[in-house]
Amino acid sequence: INTRRDSSPSRSPISEKHHPIVRSPKILRLNNPMAQDNPTQLPQVLLLLPNPCFTVLESKASHKFHFLKAWDSPLPQAQFLQSHALSTQVLLSSALGPPITAQLLQLLPSLKLLITLSAGLDHVDFSACAARGVRIANSSPIFAADVADMAVGLFLDVMRKISAANRFVRDGFWVSKGDFDLGTKIGGKRVGIVGLGHIGLQVAKRLEAFDCKILYYSRKEKPYVSYPFYFDVCELAANSDVLVICCALTAQTHHMINKKILLALGREGVIVNVGRGAIIDEKEMVQCLVQGEIKGAGLDVFENEPQVPKELFGLGNVVLSPHKAAMTADCFTDLTDLAMANLEAFFSNKPLLSEVTND
Repeated sequence: INTRRDSSPSRSPISEKHHPIVRSPKILRLNNPMAQDNPTQLPQVLLLLPNPCFTVLESKASHKFHFLKAWDSPLPQAQFLQSHALSTQVLLSSALGPPITAQLLQLLPSLKLLITLSAGLDHVDFSACAARGVRIANSSPIFAADVADMAVGLFLDVMRKISAANRFVRDGFWVSKGDFDLGTKIGGKRVGIVGLGHIGLQVAKRLEAFDCKILYYSRKEKPYVSYPFYFDVCELAANSDVLVICCALTAQTHHMINKKILLALGREGVIVNVGRGAIIDEKEMVQCLVQGEIKGAGLDVFENEPQVPKELFGLGNVVLSPHKAAMTADCFTDLTDLAMANLEAFFSNKPLLSEVTND
């Protein structure tokens, strides 16, 4: 993504003749006491739909920023956006809100920054943002540790059969059936990580402590790591005992993990997905699990959430989680602090803390 801020004014699809605002107000400094006495003169931040994090952020930062809440307006959303089109430079969104499309961006000709309270960016039209010179900051640094913890937890659970053993004991089978099936050793396993970004690096760091051998596939080779790099995902799968999906969902990664790759992973292979469900061809994965063509799976994400293939429910070698890898009770404070820091950096003309680049 070209994240360079375009200093030239964007051409608005809404003419000033028909627009309620005829000129854009100057952005005031954050420490301007007059602006703090009059919230409407504070730097404006647009919010499209309510979100618990927005509530926390507003409670912390209402003295620094004026939050424009589209859902509180009696106006239709498009009309509300048009009424603030020339004064809105920042949009705060989340993956649970409406997608950031080219059509939406056309309604916001002065927009310069999108801050999203998510690690994934599949709800954002990158091309449209790049064409408009809209910079993007996400929350991947906040979520990385928690998502990596979940990835490792799912990996351990599948390999050592922790959830299956829990059910075995609770159902009384230890008494009636005796010994439980043996799990698989963790140490020494070859772990192929698909996507060595913030999350992938944290997964690698954790699994190194388990004496695992780390391999990876990414869009580009990372010169700062010593792990073997694979140019081809299928080759990575063929050389891995476990495949951990950490990459973003894009047009290029949609169904990237197909039957060919699952078969290359093999009958002793395990797949863990903490990225997005549609990165894996879910129907093919289910078939491979049912037919024993791969050994197991740990899944936090699914292709058609909250719908989960029912064939997975009865499989003891599959561990399921309701897309909660990124969410812990502790993350909300850090999440809102990062969003506020990015806002302060932008309006103070300083580097963003979590700007998304093409690396």
